[in-house]
Amino acid sequence: MGQSYQHLGLDERCAIAQRRAAGESIRQIAAALDRSPSSIARELKRNGGAKVGYKPGYADDQARARRWRGSKLLRHPALQALVLDRLRHGWSPQQVAGRLAREQGRVIVSHETIYRFIAAQIARTKDYAWRLYLPRGKSKRGYRGRKGGSSAEHIKNRVPIALRPPGVADRAQPGHWEADLMLFRTYGQAILALHERSSRALAILPRPNKQAEPIAAAIEALLAPLPSKLRQSITFDNGTEFARHERLRQRLGLETFFCDPHAPWQKGGIENAIGRLRRRLPRKTDLVTLSPAQIRDLARLYNHTPRKCLDFQTPAEVFLEALHFECDSTPPLSRG
Repeated sequence: MGQSYQHLGLDERCAIAQRRAAGESIRQIAAALDRSPSSIARELKRNGGAKVGYKPGYADDQARARRWRGSKLLRHPALQALVLDRLRHGWSPQQVAGRLAREQGRVIVSHETIYRFIAAQIARTKDYAWRLYLPRGKSKRGYRGRKGGSSAEHIKNRVPIALRPPGVADRAQPGHWEADLMLFRTYGQAILALHERSSRALAILPRPNKQAEPIAAAIEALLAPLPSKLRQSITFDNGTEFARHERLRQRLGLETFFCDPHAPWQKGGIENAIGRLRRRLPRKTDLVTLSPAQIRDLARLYNHTPRKCLDFQTPAEVFLEALHFECDSTPPLSRG
């Protein structure tokens, strides 16, 4: 049976540096560390700096760099092609990694490995097109703060989010929605987006303007076909396009709530959804060039992308489960 070899660790390298500085010979250091003299001699020769001498931190980095054989995605071209294909469809690295683990029954690649692979390609090639594989298309991680005004005082009978039932916050019960308007560079172009908090399902509808009455009518048309338990409340920001919210209360029995001024993050689900949509619908998009079928395809793509918060199920799968449950549990109407 062959002898097994264990690489030197950082603690041992620290001991080598201290003993070498104290004037000990290679054989004395080897005896103290229970290593062969040849191992100590090779360590000093290979991982020492020509100008700085032997430094344990530098030596450890040198040894690790020598053993590194490239990213997992570079070593497995088939896995790389699969990951990039899913990123190309708008999935985040976390969604790709989680869905692969769900499909294979084990972890195949981590989301951190995917992020580092993209960052390494940008650094190595200086081709910033690699950033477009990421959901928000940024070469550096993090969020940029934004400033904006509020027109809460112009919304009649506005109910603040603080009065929303506490049970809505945990997303456990379906039927609670968030809404917002995506605006574009061309004046008057907008997309109304509705987001169901529990399933993360998304509905989008192009609108010719921001007028409050047509916006309320569009929301009514989208939610009216659903069972009443799947349309219990809706949360808006303080844009005046939602000023006719009372129509939804009167016609659908839908409770309406509004975020605090300057706090759109309180409806974080729809904010996140719009951020994802922006990758394929940047602000410079001219909606006239998109057909209704293309808009529907964008919603379909979003709703069939797995989410970590759903244990890597898709919003469509979770929403359909809730819809079937509500339909199956509804008693038939009496014929009397």
